[in-house]
Amino acid sequence: MTNPNCGTSFIRTLEPALRDLTQPLIDHAEGQLFLNEAFKIIVEEVLHKGTDAEEKVCEWREPESLALLLDLQLRDTGESQGRLLQRVRNVAKYSIKTSHPHFFNQQFGGVDYHSLAGRFLTEALNTNLFTYEVAPVFVLMETEVLKALRQLVGWTDGDGIFCPGGSTSNMYAMNLARYKLFPEVKTKGLWALPRLAIFSSPGSHYSVQKGASYLGFGTDSVVLVKVDDGGRMIPEDLDAKIELAKSQGFVPLLVSCTSGTTVLGSFDPLDCIADVCDKHQLWMHVDAAWGGSVLFSKQHRHLMKGVERAKSVSWNPHKMLLAGLQCSAFLLQDTTNLLKRCNCANASYLFQQDKFYDVNLDIGDKSVQCSRKVDCLKLWLMWKAVGSTGLEHRVDKAFLHVRYLLEQMKKRDGFQLVKFVNVCFWFIPPSLRGKEGNADYQDKLAKVAPVIKERMMKEGTMMVGYQPLGDLGNFFRVTVFSPHICHKDMDFFLDEIERLGKCL
Repeated sequence: MTNPNCGTSFIRTLEPALRDLTQPLIDHAEGQLFLNEAFKIIVEEVLHKGTDAEEKVCEWREPESLALLLDLQLRDTGESQGRLLQRVRNVAKYSIKTSHPHFFNQQFGGVDYHSLAGRFLTEALNTNLFTYEVAPVFVLMETEVLKALRQLVGWTDGDGIFCPGGSTSNMYAMNLARYKLFPEVKTKGLWALPRLAIFSSPGSHYSVQKGASYLGFGTDSVVLVKVDDGGRMIPEDLDAKIELAKSQGFVPLLVSCTSGTTVLGSFDPLDCIADVCDKHQLWMHVDAAWGGSVLFSKQHRHLMKGVERAKSVSWNPHKMLLAGLQCSAFLLQDTTNLLKRCNCANASYLFQQDKFYDVNLDIGDKSVQCSRKVDCLKLWLMWKAVGSTGLEHRVDKAFLHVRYLLEQMKKRDGFQLVKFVNVCFWFIPPSLRGKEGNADYQDKLAKVAPVIKERMMKEGTMMVGYQPLGDLGNFFRVTVFSPHICHKDMDFFLDEIERLGKCL
């Protein structure tokens, strides 16, 4: 027989655990106090010191030293609030201050405080942008923001979605173009398809190659079209390459143009490329992740003349507009629900067709993701704050900064321009000047930028990127688009390059 006291004893052993279950795992008052104190540190270290030109851009540490300082190991027991707050301060202190006026390293940076407020609110609300029932505000907001961006492209109607970065947006275009031409790929897979060809330029973003690999086209399917001296795709060579691909048994699928190449900032001639695409009935995609924001500017939108003839556009407002990472829109001219038809899986636990509201508002099946962050709020709030006119001024100011920097470089010895829209240049230290004819000149010049970069990082004074390109040795590429920088910051940039490189 079962001892009735056994059950009673068992329950008694569980009582402490059951009492624990009635208490919250986290004390909300304590958690809110921690959040308030952490927020003060963020404001002090990131938004005050991190935007002060008198402070460092970075506190450089070697990897082993930094890992030790941060004490990254995770343990079984938790830590005190005081210890955690010190960890927050260390993370802020030793991270790169991308909002600093002397951060010229990437095609993102600076800070827009309205956008930042939107990012804070997005994180606090912690919702998923897939159904109207869990994200009603943001379903409507994303729809409106995408509509406004499409209108700037020149489309009265269409579709789109916010993606986790421009690379994903470019891959969406490749996948959609394939589905449009061969819808059976969704069910039958790649075996049912002929060999497809994608056309792009050597200056296009590496996501074209990555996308070809990831989506099963294969990198050998990417055909590189010649560019002119300005780094712009040559339409005549595109036409020739398409004809050649056809003769080799390929089915030409898509042309990926670029408006603002990553290194040189070149804008492909979209109108002429559109003529070639129309002739051969190819999908024309424009990767405008960097340059798309010129569409706000009456003065500079001519750089993207013909963009309205594209089938799709990638655009990253987190770059020139300062919307904050990440904010990447994929825009479509299509009005046939192609995006949803290509990507949908009709999950019945999410997208029930008998809901009490319009199920067309459940936009999640357009995406290849299930979990999808809200990326529209930061742009919407910033746009509301400054208006289209304010964003236009922001773009125009970036071009004025470039013009000023170029003018100042021409006045100084040792700066040799590679030219193009992005400011690309070599710094020639005094020891190399006048020795351009020497056999080892190019090799020595290529070593200058990495050394200067190391010195600026270790001193923490500023950050700027460098890279080689084709036969060109390492040169600097500086992007100046933050509305918070001024001529004084650009003068500092030039002075610092000279100071760090004069003794090489």
